[in-house]
Amino acid sequence: MPDWSIYLTPGPVERQLGLFCLGAGEQTHGAAAAPERALGCHALVWLIEGSGHLLHGPDRRLHAVHAPAMLWLFPGVLHGYRPATRWQQAWTLFGGPATEALTSLAHLDSSRPVRQYADPRPVDRAFKRLLRLSTQHNAVQLTGALYDVIAEAGAPPEDSVAARLAELACTPMSVEEYAGALGLTVKELRDAVRRTTGSTPQELVLSTRLSSAKVLLAEEDLSVAAVARRVGYDDPAYFSRLFAGRVGMSPVAFRRSGSISGPISDLRRRRRRLSDV
Repeated sequence: MPDWSIYLTPGPVERQLGLFCLGAGEQTHGAAAAPERALGCHALVWLIEGSGHLLHGPDRRLHAVHAPAMLWLFPGVLHGYRPATRWQQAWTLFGGPATEALTSLAHLDSSRPVRQYADPRPVDRAFKRLLRLSTQHNAVQLTGALYDVIAEAGAPPEDSVAARLAELACTPMSVEEYAGALGLTVKELRDAVRRTTGSTPQELVLSTRLSSAKVLLAEEDLSVAAVARRVGYDDPAYFSRLFAGRVGMSPVAFRRSGSISGPISDLRRRRRRLSDV
């Protein structure tokens, strides 16, 4: 693999996308320690071949690395490579205000600078696409590819606590009862959800219930009270206030104008009323 690199300077309009690529390339490192340094932006390093350690953080902690693995580097955070064998790697630099949201959602987590993958193929495909697009001068496609890499590389496992909690979300329970149902303490539940979603168990339950309610409003001919009960609320008035506060419109208004299938449901109801005449 020949070494190559490209460095990009996004313009004002490209920066409005919220996330932008600042560079990309491929490199081979020999089995010798690289100088320690701190970057001025975020970086992802996809280790394709090799093993060794990543020195990371002010405490200069060493993290074991075995390819395939992703190294996550953060602005202003000291890092250094300590290869035990030859390293073959691809890399990208990126920045933008979206990195704050990605940090809150736990996709950019400085406490996890090295991540290994049971199946690295999705990450590898996403990174190869990013490398290809980095030379094609299409900011929208490149930003999309960058999001794909971050999403694939930072995705929680399918059997994560957050996914299991979401399956229970429409069953009315307290946080303590959710934790018990998952075989966890409340602290373990909170920590696990925070690591994978950047949120709290209560927020995950609420967002899951609202998402489920939208599906029912859009695709089922149910009353608002019935929808409320289906997603875990016995009080339809409270559900309606909660829905309006978070969605920005009432459940009835969402059914009419916030959903593609709303007019179809209205047409179905009109036809039924006509048939009853």
